[in-house]
Order: sequence, then structure tokens, then C-alpha cells
Amino acid sequence: MTTRALVVYCHPDDESFVRAVRDRVAAALDARGAEVRVDDLYADGFDPTFTAIDHARHLEAGADPSLQKYVDDLLWCDTLVLVYPTWWSGQPAMLKGWIDRVWVNGVAWDLPPGTDRIERRLTNVRRLIAVTTHGSSKWVNAVEGESGKRTLTRSLRSMSHPLARTSWIAMYGVDTSSPEQRARFLDRVERRIGRVGQI
Repeated sequence: MTTRALVVYCHPDDESFVRAVRDRVAAALDARGAEVRVDDLYADGFDPTFTAIDHARHLEAGADPSLQKYVDDLLWCDTLVLVYPTWWSGQPAMLKGWIDRVWVNGVAWDLPPGTDRIERRLTNVRRLIAVTTHGSSKWVNAVEGESGKRTLTRSLRSMSHPLARTSWIAMYGVDTSSPEQRARFLDRVERRIGRVGQI
């Protein structure tokens, strides 16, 4: 079966290293024969603001109608790849807003009447992959608790297929990295994504 991969890309600078990472991810998926959709949150002008209206209706089923494209892409994919820089040990506000506003009741989860436990809905998502950069070292990130990693491997995974697999592909110390180190990371990304069925 052909892999259906949704790449959600989040970076404000179109000439950033993270953009090069995104391009390598997409190329590796394409070379593997996957169907690929790319959602570029900044280029799209995605509004990450979780408003008072969003909060008031958060137990109602369904996302804001203006976000239907993102909902459709999420429901279509079996592989979700998040490509972003790690800031303050987590996802950028733009990407966190995508999670807040798209992974909602009736899309990512259900709350059956009379219960207080949500049920997962995104059973189509069998692989979750983060490809991210960190300005600081792996040691500093470990001390900080790597909250962004936990968001992927615990929170998002808990709404996905029960047997969903997660992968964390990270470059630490990118702020002080050499061109050679960055090139090696891009090659590693290509190798890992090229084995997406085995990740």
C-alpha cells in the first residue's frame, strides 16, 4: 500500500536550514513512492490563535470550518511528519496552534456522552515523525525535559492508531554547527525518511 505522508512545515524564514530539511524530507518520501502533501503553516498564513470562541465550543465536534483543508489532510495521511525548529524546548507557537485548533473533538478525539475519558479518532495515523533542530546541546535539552518530544511521543501518539510508531530525528547544537555537520544531518534525514516503512 502506498504511504500517504503529510508534512507539516513550520518556519518563518523561507531561506532557513529547516527549509532545507523540509525539502530533503519531501524528496526522500517522493523517492520512496509515497503520496506527499505539504502544509506550510507560515506560507499559508495559518492563524494559530485559540480564541475565546474556540474555547467556548471546544467540546462541540469539528474544527473551525476555515481549517477544513488541514483536517482533510490529517484524516488522509497514515504518516505525519512535523518539520520545525525547537524553540524554548518545544514546538513553535505556530505549530502548537495547529495542534490546538486542528486536533480537536470530532477530529482527533471524541468525548462520549456521560464519560470523562476521551477516545482516539486518528487511527489512520500509524507513524509520527518529528524532524527538528535545537540551538542548544542534547544535554541541555535533556535537562529541560524535552517537552516537544513528549508532545509527539505521548500526546499526539495517544490520539493516533494504538500501534502508531514515533521517530525523533533531531539536530542538536545547530547554532554552532559547521556546514559539514549540517550536510551530514541532511543525509541522515534522507536515510531515515527513506526507510519510512521501517521507522
